[in-house]
Amino acid sequence: MKGRTAISEGPKIPFAIEELPVPEVQPGSVLIKNSGAAICGSDLHGWRGDSDGPVVRRKRIPGHEFTGRVHSLGKDVATDSLRRSLKEGDRVVFPFFFPCMRCYHCLRDQLHVCQHRFRNNIVYKFEDYPYCDGGFADYFMLKPGHFVFKVPDGIPDRVLATVNCSMAQVMFGLHLAQPRQGDAVVVQGAGGLGIYAIACAAEAGASQVIAIDGQKARLDLAKKCGATATVDLTEFTTPQARVDRVRELTGGIGADIGIEVVGVAAAALEGLDMVRMGGTYVDIGNISGGSYTLTGNKVISRQTKWIGLQHYNPWILESCLQMLVRTKDKYPLWDLVSHTFPLEKMTEAFETAEWVGKQKGSPATRIVVTI
Repeated sequence: MKGRTAISEGPKIPFAIEELPVPEVQPGSVLIKNSGAAICGSDLHGWRGDSDGPVVRRKRIPGHEFTGRVHSLGKDVATDSLRRSLKEGDRVVFPFFFPCMRCYHCLRDQLHVCQHRFRNNIVYKFEDYPYCDGGFADYFMLKPGHFVFKVPDGIPDRVLATVNCSMAQVMFGLHLAQPRQGDAVVVQGAGGLGIYAIACAAEAGASQVIAIDGQKARLDLAKKCGATATVDLTEFTTPQARVDRVRELTGGIGADIGIEVVGVAAAALEGLDMVRMGGTYVDIGNISGGSYTLTGNKVISRQTKWIGLQHYNPWILESCLQMLVRTKDKYPLWDLVSHTFPLEKMTEAFETAEWVGKQKGSPATRIVVTI
């Protein structure tokens, strides 16, 4: 069996659509027929070639934020990770990375930092693993014993495509930050991750949720999804002005928790100053290698708990699904996806993801490639 897949060969090089063999279903594995994949900020970093070091050009299958249906079940697989009946055609969500369950970190319940968790077409050269097996492809293979969660009825496929990265990442970040009822939370960025972070903070009992962004439509959506106040980058044009505004909104104290989902290194320096003494700062977006200079006392003397985060523990996916169902009439999270494109228009989808955020009035939250 073969399937279509989008092939990337380097920054700003148009994607090629190729047909490749589909991995064989092994005992304990699950073959997924993908239905949609979102363009994550980290995908855009790769598309731009953002890096402090030399740009690496190599053939690969991108895409990690996606969802699909069970195409076929390996021998002895009959249930999802919560022992609910699983059959061909069921809609599912799953982590896009593969904790090994047999290392120091996994044994300490830190599956998100397992050093063996990356998927085949990221670890190996394309020539060593030339299969239709990725997010921007027809099929994706879940390894034997991997986590998978059956999806409740009603959640649109386009929304499900954003669960296993955007939503899961920020919900797990808040979990690590240990919010208390009545906390003030500031979220830097109101794109896909930011909107979810705002709603998750509101649901966690925050008394204030402050959203920072430069797009009016994004800020308007943030208000509808739980933000109690917004800081517009076009109005507060300097880092100090934004820090002062956050402190003003929090009675001069600063936010209890800060969440960075911008993906710009300088945002961390700014965000650390928005957090109160003894507060917590969760840094999620800065994964592209951007650098900055930081004096130690910026964190030490203020006794800030600074959490760097990539990935999550798989149990959070079920919590995401339940929240989407529970809040469907409370927040317009189902409106998070602003554009959709077919797989054949991958290059156009990425180009749109780049320019659409600069257009006045455009939400520019998440773009999903339908498969």
